[in-house]
Amino acid sequence: MTALLQALDIFLIFLMIAIFGRVILSWIFPRGEDPLSRFFLVVTEPVLQPVRKLLPNFGMLDLSPMIVIFVIMAIKNVIN
Repeated sequence: MTALLQALDIFLIFLMIAIFGRVILSWIFPRGEDPLSRFFLVVTEPVLQPVRKLLPNFGMLDLSPMIVIFVIMAIKNVIN
């Protein structure tokens, strides 16, 4: 595996962890006022927002993290 693919793999793992962290913290701190929630928001929102715009409105249910994680897992399977 080349260095570029390894860097991409590490970035994708970091992004998945950040998405999981954001989801879990949204249950604990729904307003997202704590510093860690704001960090996860800044890191993940550029990826989640375009997917959220493509999905129909499900009310309070946001499926964009699940879709992005599935896409990340598919990319990781291709590069490994």
